[in-house]
Amino acid sequence: MLSVEALAFGYGAREVGAGVSFTLGAGEVLCLLGPNGGGKTTLFKTLLGLLPAQAGRVRLDGEDLSRWSRRRVARALAYVPQAHAAFFPFTVRAVVLMGRAARLAPFAAPGRADEAAADMALATLGIGHLADRIYTEISGGERQMVLIARALAGEPRILVMDEPTASLDFGNQTRVLEQVRRLAKTGIAVVLSTHDPGHAFLCADRVALLHGGRLVALGTPEATITRESLRRVYGVDVAVVPLPEHGCSVCTPILA
Repeated sequence: MLSVEALAFGYGAREVGAGVSFTLGAGEVLCLLGPNGGGKTTLFKTLLGLLPAQAGRVRLDGEDLSRWSRRRVARALAYVPQAHAAFFPFTVRAVVLMGRAARLAPFAAPGRADEAAADMALATLGIGHLADRIYTEISGGERQMVLIARALAGEPRILVMDEPTASLDFGNQTRVLEQVRRLAKTGIAVVLSTHDPGHAFLCADRVALLHGGRLVALGTPEATITRESLRRVYGVDVAVVPLPEHGCSVCTPILA
């Protein structure tokens, strides 16, 4: 469905990364791992068309996304930021309804179908009870779920999630990752970034390791997340401990 081909990305003449290639199929979760400053957010902005590619291409169903209108891109790909500063006391339902913007004609007001899509997104994530709450007054974990619901309301084919578990407590991190897996089962493709390699074992089909703007490994979590690869990318010693009874592994740093 989505094909990234020898992509180079950055800001103006400054290159942040290059030579990045991968594919993403319907219902697949790709987890992007890498240190701060490694190019993850810049790569996401390029995938979304917010930054022009310096080289290479991003294709969806074989079509070059750089030739698509912003409205068409927004209908296919939805973005979930790692943080969102809200300054106005919108209700949660109103925030989620904003995700329908790409589906509306210019200057048109949301109709019943749009309101139904927003309510469906809230119900899908199990947060319908928050609909009438004020967005600025709910918890950080609840706001993150609302941002995912806002993205879902636009009925995208692909979700791009920039560190969706950042600043969340342990329980809310788990809930967000559970929702990622559930959304993938409905056929939505997801590409997300995280700073916790263990998250990839919980929700990802494949893992891409980004270091210095280059893709240094791509494959299943079991094949890609190893003691050696994490030492190379993060510069620290890490133990990767399999949990056979749970079908996953945990990662923990080894202190000198």
